[in-house]
Amino acid sequence: MTGDVHKPGQAFEAYSDPKRAKVHVSYGFKVALVALDCVFLGLQPVLVHLSKNSKGTYSFHPVAVNFMVELAKTLFAIIVLFFTGTGRTGTPMYRSVRSFLVDAHHNKLLAVPAALYAVNNSLKFSMQLFFRPTTTKMLGNLKIFTIALLMKAVMRRNFNVIQWEALFLLVAGITINQLQSCGSGPNPDLNVPLVPAVLCTLGTVTVPAAASVYNEFALKKHMDTSVHLQNFFLYFYGAVFNFAFLTVTAIHNRQHLGEMFQGLSLITYLLIANNAAQGVLSSFFYKFADTILKKYSSTIATIWTALLSFALFGHALTINFFLGVSIVFVSMHQFFTYGDKPKVGEPRPKMLYSPSLDHIALAAAGQAGAVGAGPGEGADLRRPLLPR
Repeated sequence: MTGDVHKPGQAFEAYSDPKRAKVHVSYGFKVALVALDCVFLGLQPVLVHLSKNSKGTYSFHPVAVNFMVELAKTLFAIIVLFFTGTGRTGTPMYRSVRSFLVDAHHNKLLAVPAALYAVNNSLKFSMQLFFRPTTTKMLGNLKIFTIALLMKAVMRRNFNVIQWEALFLLVAGITINQLQSCGSGPNPDLNVPLVPAVLCTLGTVTVPAAASVYNEFALKKHMDTSVHLQNFFLYFYGAVFNFAFLTVTAIHNRQHLGEMFQGLSLITYLLIANNAAQGVLSSFFYKFADTILKKYSSTIATIWTALLSFALFGHALTINFFLGVSIVFVSMHQFFTYGDKPKVGEPRPKMLYSPSLDHIALAAAGQAGAVGAGPGEGADLRRPLLPR
């Protein structure tokens, strides 16, 4: 990085690219994101279940696996940067300590979701000790209300009445799936320790919701910055936090760090690769789509998880599951069909990034006297679209 990049305005110019400012995401790209998300999310609980030993616990240490996932994503991100570049002028951050520090400061907000994700990674394994894969996925979707409230507070995203009703139907569909079918055998999910299960569920509802929304906030606040560069720092911070957790755990258990990596198998390495791919894909969701679409995508993945659990573990597909899934599909149609509509006589705004960012960009352009102008078309690129 050259020595003249010190002032805030000049630092922004180092990242600003007029061509990058007009990113338009096609519906085909979003469909591809959803399809891949269903595959990775559907495989994740199944691989976790397969990685259990005969006692129903893990032969490996989950904290070590979480660190290896973040390390794999960090290495993947740096390899991508070697081929694609950092997306800005000046010396690449992997060739200069000074450039690294400038880029790290520019992406410092990503440390917050990285810390929350580190906590959530441990919750995922804890949930698998109490619930079946399908139940784990459905309970995780209960965080949709938390996400909506956080998006309203942090992203200034507004939902109309029909969309709130759609979110309620989503939760209703999830709840119906949890009810025991009439005339069926005992539900193994009802025989779990109450307090640990409740604490894990509450953590699963709140922690990843906050991580997702703040991740979207951090990625879109600097929309002009390369997603690959942002991914690197998100994963780098995540690796640092997970290594700290790993070290504290080793000290608490009076073990050497090397002993924490024992018990890994082929299934474990497949789990690491799947979780790493899932994390990389999530960044593209938050950068170019939004958190709500990501969560609906996760709900669709529940069907894939249930089918895999049925085929591999013999878990029954109850009538409650089919009713719940039907309600979820109605919710999806209602939410995305009856979203915010322009008033009569007003032109329909062109979506540049996602619903979470488009209305903010339009508002900023309108305040500048250029209603309908996206970034680079009458709006000041130096003014952040989101509040600092």
